[in-house]
Amino acid sequence: MKRLRGILVRLVAGAAVGALAGLAVAQSAPSATAADDTGSAVTVSGRGEFKDMRFTVSQTKRLTSQAITVSWSGGEPTTFAGTQFNTNFVQIMQCWGDDDGTVPSNPGPARTQCQYGASPTTDRGSWPGNEYDDTRKVFYSTDPGNYGQDDRYGAAGANGLGEVPFKSVDGTLITSGTQNNAFFNRNTTNEVDFARTGAAGTGKEYFEVQTANEAPHLGCGMPVKSGGVTKPRSCWLVIVPQGRLDLDGKPYADTSTVNAGSPVSSTNWKNRIAVKLDFNSVGTNCALGSDERPTTGSELVADAMTSWQAALCPTGKVYGYTELGEPDTRARLSADGSAGMAFTTRALGADEGTTAPSGTTTYAPVALSGTVIGFTIERRPKSGAPDDIRKLAGTKVESIDLTPRLVAKLLTESYRNSTWGSVLGGVAAKGYEWAKNNPAGLASDPEFISLNPEFASLSVAETPATDTDLITSLGHTDTARALWRWVMSDSSARKFLAGQSDDWGMQVNPYYSTSADINPTGAAFDASRADDYPKSDPWCSIPPGTDATIKQCMTDYHPYVDDLHSGALHTRRADTLWKSTWDPLANPPAFKSAGPQTVGSRFVITVTDAASAARYGLQTARLRNAAGKFVAPDEASLTAAAASASGTGTPEIDPATATAEGAYPLAQLVHAAVRPGSLSAAARKDYAALLRYAAGTGQVSGADPGRLPAGYAPLSKALRGRALSAADALVKYTAPAGSDNGSGSGSGGTDGGTDVIGSGSDLGGAGGAASDGTPNNLGQSPAAAGGTGATPTVKASYDGGKAVQTTAAGTTPDDPANSLRYAVPVGAALGAVAALGAPFAGGSRPRLPLRMPLPGGRTVTVVPQLTLPERLRRLLPPR
Repeated sequence: MKRLRGILVRLVAGAAVGALAGLAVAQSAPSATAADDTGSAVTVSGRGEFKDMRFTVSQTKRLTSQAITVSWSGGEPTTFAGTQFNTNFVQIMQCWGDDDGTVPSNPGPARTQCQYGASPTTDRGSWPGNEYDDTRKVFYSTDPGNYGQDDRYGAAGANGLGEVPFKSVDGTLITSGTQNNAFFNRNTTNEVDFARTGAAGTGKEYFEVQTANEAPHLGCGMPVKSGGVTKPRSCWLVIVPQGRLDLDGKPYADTSTVNAGSPVSSTNWKNRIAVKLDFNSVGTNCALGSDERPTTGSELVADAMTSWQAALCPTGKVYGYTELGEPDTRARLSADGSAGMAFTTRALGADEGTTAPSGTTTYAPVALSGTVIGFTIERRPKSGAPDDIRKLAGTKVESIDLTPRLVAKLLTESYRNSTWGSVLGGVAAKGYEWAKNNPAGLASDPEFISLNPEFASLSVAETPATDTDLITSLGHTDTARALWRWVMSDSSARKFLAGQSDDWGMQVNPYYSTSADINPTGAAFDASRADDYPKSDPWCSIPPGTDATIKQCMTDYHPYVDDLHSGALHTRRADTLWKSTWDPLANPPAFKSAGPQTVGSRFVITVTDAASAARYGLQTARLRNAAGKFVAPDEASLTAAAASASGTGTPEIDPATATAEGAYPLAQLVHAAVRPGSLSAAARKDYAALLRYAAGTGQVSGADPGRLPAGYAPLSKALRGRALSAADALVKYTAPAGSDNGSGSGSGGTDGGTDVIGSGSDLGGAGGAASDGTPNNLGQSPAAAGGTGATPTVKASYDGGKAVQTTAAGTTPDDPANSLRYAVPVGAALGAVAALGAPFAGGSRPRLPLRMPLPGGRTVTVVPQLTLPERLRRLLPPR
């Protein structure tokens, strides 16, 4: 009976774990590396009508889920038919498959194997296409005479309308309904339907490359075996230029619409330019069943750890990584030293209300990166804008300047249109009189325009989907703490939060006021202690201009994203996740996502990290530092800021004391933290090996696995020396006399306070010396290395809204199902089978916590580690 009970327990647990694992796969994050491999840039020439055009793809090798740039020259300026593109534009897509042999001089894929045609199926009023140029729809003709006609696909008979099928990498063929099919739609595709050529005949577009994780129907990066050799599947970038001449060589006669037709039609496909894309392998390089040393913590180190993991796996060293907010990471390691290695920007016990654990904690600097404000903004000139601005229409703004007070306005929902519908027709809802005279959004804020004068000539639809707020992530993090510390280091920002209007009369949203007399809650918002992004305003309303029957609240208008990486990805896609479109025909009626913003007028801004911004090609704001200078995040500015780091154990970069003119104010130094007294000698040795790699080859910048991705600055010689000293300390660690963990397997520690090893004591900026006597040259880089209407029709409501339902994880009713929908049930079944086989796997002691690895090196914990009382842990054998 006991044996039967045990089998049943394993069966149920295995099924649960399998289901969670399947869920993890279904919702997995893309893998991370993203340094721009300039050595793999490729330039190709057009053909025929486009023979004078040159197209350059910035990176073609070592690709992962990231953005690359496609630029071109030698074209003719784009013309428009009202809001629609008319002539001379570029279309871009990603495809799979072998060379189809149709263009010997430029090998490329079959047109049926390209992800294209997922333009909007509804609400196309402002869309710049006519449903032929942005879909797979074609007209059949045995002898095509116009672009957009097709000599193979389409309905029978002359000019019969049909579609070019899409063929998935698994062989599935979609022959109809391709605009919103089972594999991709408007919310998931990476296609570029319209890319503009400027007055000088040049253009540039950022293209989101998708791996098999994001687009399993393309299979890019999946291991495939050919000729006895297994390599990641290559794919293609395909560019289709559209011109002003029809097939007969004469200019298009109709200037009222787009003329070219679908780029995957046989007529347009003859002009396609293909560039081969080589990917990093999707999945893990580590052997299944390998012993894993867990690491946990700061997202700032995620891309670096993912890169390092790929290089360390073949050596037999397997290190898992689980992303976790730094405050939770510190609490976890403080409570249980056997949790392994944690990544943090602060020492254990630094959080208010906590104390450092007794015994030794070893710290080692491993990465230098930072928090950034990333954005995608395209120029849309106002009527009457100067010629120099009009010539830049549709191009991307490369840089903006932001002060702490401007960022405070965005974080506190203080722009008039942030509380959407609270002010209509000049009439404010009760309690929102403060918003009446505030700017509608960032782009019309006089303070912002004074620093970024070109925005005086640009038109921005100022709604919750554009410039009223920042996209922010949910949870407590050191990146949020750093951003608030920077805001509070500025006197004008502090005064604004306390209730003093800015120079133009703008007021803070009182729900974020640091003055209890102003804050409607009766309690002051303590921004100096904040380490998250609260949405404190309880405003709820039926969005103006809709016939909705349910309200939206602030977490609906401004949904959270999962993490910094997700914020960067959605900003690259120009999708704020606001479900702004009311669908009365849904069952039940509901709001749905409008999808990414329309090309040519996109405006999205987010809080992310430097590595994620670099990975997805985001532009980043220059922030004003303590010296009064506006500085962008780059290797030099991060390194300059690191020279000011100070503190015991884990030196921190304080925005208020990073006074060098070239210092980036939101630079952050990430440290690895280990409690050696709670680990076995073998575990300490393995973690020492990771530190040595991170301080060595891991600090060499590059896109190859094992290198330091873009968005990081290499650590200085002094910081690398501290990391190596910490590695030595781990290996040489000896438990204090009289403790029961001489082997280093117990919970460790003494009652005599905390010893700190590995990072020296007070670093005091750039002066001083490390514990090994090396100068503390922390800054030294390695030498070798919207509209308003009538009076408000709805009263303000304070019922809180549907916060959880409208965060980043939500999908819209129109999102298609794909093969990943089977991940949970299949995972459950496999988990049950694995559970039955567990007793025969050659070991009686369960290994917890049980984690499921996600693409990109991140993991999800499906069965947590059970923390036993210390008296019981001492009875366990060393790990």
